[in-house]
Amino acid sequence: MKKYISIFFIFTLTALTGFKSDSGVKPVEGIQWMTIEQAYAKIQNEPRKILIDVYTDWCGWCKVMDKETFKNKAVIEYINKKFYAVKLDAEQKEEITLGDKKFISQGRTHQLALALTNNQPSYPTTVFLDDQFQMIQPLPGYMKAKEFHEVITFIGDNYHKKEAFETYKVKTYPGLYSVK
Repeated sequence: MKKYISIFFIFTLTALTGFKSDSGVKPVEGIQWMTIEQAYAKIQNEPRKILIDVYTDWCGWCKVMDKETFKNKAVIEYINKKFYAVKLDAEQKEEITLGDKKFISQGRTHQLALALTNNQPSYPTTVFLDDQFQMIQPLPGYMKAKEFHEVITFIGDNYHKKEAFETYKVKTYPGLYSVK
């Protein structure tokens, strides 16, 4: 009887470990954040829009956006598919080099954070750059996942080149919005 139990145990263990996927590919669990330098280097060979989360460590709404908006499955999937996602601490002290341009810390706020927010720093601010590293739009303030998803699809699918955001919302989500 012990022999049969041992054989059954070995067979079961082999079967369970033998059927696991060994593809080496892990499912994406979150937004694939990178530095601004990494995103700048990537668009040189693989052009894609850039989404920059300009934040500070002390910003309460930044933390809420991290916990809620940036943890939403639809937001994660869309950002990872359409954008290079960057986290930029507006108060970092490190110098940032993008091509032949250098950005330094200027007092409390980093020079690059000021440039990306049009010298009107507000946290959080989500900044969108095109695949040529040109400004599309800085968008200050906290946004819930649903509203944020509307914005990223508006920009990610180039609707911002064709129509106003309000028009896009009414056309894309007709049951949610009405023309005023």
